[in-house]
Amino acid sequence: MEDGVKDFIHYLTIEKGLAKNTLVSYERDLKSYMKYISKVEQIQNWNDVRRMNIVHFLAKLKEDGKSSKTIARHIASIRSFHQFLLRDKQCEQDPTVHIDSPQPERTLPKVLSMEEVEAFMESPKGSDEFALRNQAMLEIMYATGMRVSELISLDVGDVHSAMGFVRCIGKGNKERIIPIGQTALDAVEKYLLKGRPLFVSKKQKSDALFLNHHGKRLSRQGFWKILKKLAQEANIQKELTPHTLRHSFATHLLMNGADLRSVQEMLGHADISTTQIYTHISNTRLKDVYSKFHPRA
Repeated sequence: MEDGVKDFIHYLTIEKGLAKNTLVSYERDLKSYMKYISKVEQIQNWNDVRRMNIVHFLAKLKEDGKSSKTIARHIASIRSFHQFLLRDKQCEQDPTVHIDSPQPERTLPKVLSMEEVEAFMESPKGSDEFALRNQAMLEIMYATGMRVSELISLDVGDVHSAMGFVRCIGKGNKERIIPIGQTALDAVEKYLLKGRPLFVSKKQKSDALFLNHHGKRLSRQGFWKILKKLAQEANIQKELTPHTLRHSFATHLLMNGADLRSVQEMLGHADISTTQIYTHISNTRLKDVYSKFHPRA
């Protein structure tokens, strides 16, 4: 049974070219599914799996307190996997055919106010290489709305100062060209001039824009640690996620009159309905402003 999962992950890596984090997520979902099917349902061959076995597994996830979003992701993983087994002739039927995905509740992303963003941007104190790097990272994130994975994947050559844009590779290996403001460009220039050279390791050369103290490309975990520390220093009480600045970027653009299609393009959303969630946030904010300032509200 394990071979089927390995074949599927190999197919996703080579033919679909999925991002590393997506592959990790697929593998984790399918391993927990395989464990349940073999240990609890006592099935040793994928061809013997029936719709009822999958329903039992999903009920177990619900019992364990998993959210509808997590369950929907498991269903998507299991469905893709069984379709692959059928196409690959490792199975004669697809037991997921009549399984419906639960509608995941769309939670509004946490967003910082413009004042909080200002405080956040000013949190890297001092002029050493760490402060210059952190300042440049925050400015780029808020200026472009990039995902964390896109930010840490940037190379030095991806920032085009003279043209005023940054090039990044997003989900599904799609390239995006995002305009970038002067404030962020100045922070990057300063970091490239006075900060980055102090991180560069003599032993190993790296084209990465943002380096850690070993001279290697900064990791997601490394960035997340820095972000939490800076939020603490800026005295931001809201619960923070690595995507908070991305959410704030989108919401603030829409609040200031940007059109949805342009924001979709800058964020790299394949589907505009994903971008639309930000209009709910700006509408909520408008209601708050209305009830606070309108004399007859």
